[in-house]
Amino acid sequence: MKRDLKKTVITKFAKHAKDTGSAQVQIAILTKRINELTEHLKEHKKDNHSRRGLLLMVGKRRKLLNYLKNSKPEVYEDVLKNLSLRK
Repeated sequence: MKRDLKKTVITKFAKHAKDTGSAQVQIAILTKRINELTEHLKEHKKDNHSRRGLLLMVGKRRKLLNYLKNSKPEVYEDVLKNLSLRK
């Protein structure tokens, strides 16, 4: 992911100016990376090393989403809506 694209994702989901590690920001960055890797795997179907990385990222995003769902349900709903993810 390009640096400027990552910065725009961070600024969109950050809680304050220096927020780069909150759950919302991490989920947004992972979602962007997952989408890019999915496009890569559509073209390179036999790239199993990247496929494993994709599955690890999806699992990490799921854990972060579960954390948000249990601790801050209103933020969880907002993140799902903004990233157009399903429950």
